[in-house]
Amino acid sequence: MLYNCLMDQIVVDSKILGGIPVFVGTRVPVKTLFDYLEAGDSLDVFLSSFPDVTRDQAFKVLEASKSSLLREAECVS
Repeated sequence: MLYNCLMDQIVVDSKILGGIPVFVGTRVPVKTLFDYLEAGDSLDVFLSSFPDVTRDQAFKVLEASKSSLLREAECVS
């Protein structure tokens, strides 16, 4: 179910940035969100830098990432 939500937020198309995963309806790579957060920027800074990405899109990607990480951690322990 979460997978379907994520696929509503991300598109991978060889005609858009050579197939790099981007937020649906934009040319903003999903990796850019993580780059901003990793650099210490807030979600608001990212969203103001990329106004075509909605807060809902960013939250859904972050939630899916969190769920994936937690599932993976359960398999390791």
